[in-house]
Amino acid sequence: MLDGLIHTRELLVALDFDGTLAPLVDVPIEARMAPTTAAAIDALAATPQTTVAFVSGRSLADLRVIAEHDDASSIALAGSHGAEFWWPERLRSAPAAASRTGADESGLRDELRAAAEEIAADIDGAWIEPKAVGFGVHSRLVAPERAAEVHERIDALMAERAPHWRRRVGHSITEFAFRDEGKDDAVARLREATGATAVLFAGDDVTDEDAIRSLGPDDLGIRVGPGETAARLRVASIDELAVLLREVAHRRSAARE
Repeated sequence: MLDGLIHTRELLVALDFDGTLAPLVDVPIEARMAPTTAAAIDALAATPQTTVAFVSGRSLADLRVIAEHDDASSIALAGSHGAEFWWPERLRSAPAAASRTGADESGLRDELRAAAEEIAADIDGAWIEPKAVGFGVHSRLVAPERAAEVHERIDALMAERAPHWRRRVGHSITEFAFRDEGKDDAVARLREATGATAVLFAGDDVTDEDAIRSLGPDDLGIRVGPGETAARLRVASIDELAVLLREVAHRRSAARE
């Protein structure tokens, strides 16, 4: 299954971050790559004709923090599900991504975020994560009997005030955004910018399925952990994915010696 990726001319390895490279944590900004995946990423980044990219629902600023990413990095970033990009030096001529909706609703975002924060304040453990193009509603720390309540109340707010915003559901989070890009858009943009002839994409959540379903016959989608998936390959854990990524790096490097 990996042979095509090993021998393709230009490989894009596009990876979700939370739950794929880093364990899910109660305080999202404290997430960091597992040591096994950090080593695998280093190996892939050193592999000829291979581009590594992180594709996340996080805002670009937060993604750079949790990925411990600096301006010297060779890793491309797609934040906010593909509404924001950061390019390494060799790709900085890539044009900026354009919104499909074309509307900047930052003012409305701030109003709705404040209203959502008032709702979350009534429910212990609930909190609102600011995002560049919207916000996320977290319930990981909410008592099970009240977890659904915070999402339902903020769903009602959004249905009344911004029914046109895109809604996404993930692990103990509901996200709302005034930009409608998905991870499929992010992967398409990264493929275009890198000239990739094949893509490996891995993710663990519902929003990652947008990217997985968009892949072609020469690409490989990988689902990390349980859940319905369109991926051709499933791995049980972050560490198991790291083993596979190290294999890709090793075999691809050896094929170019």
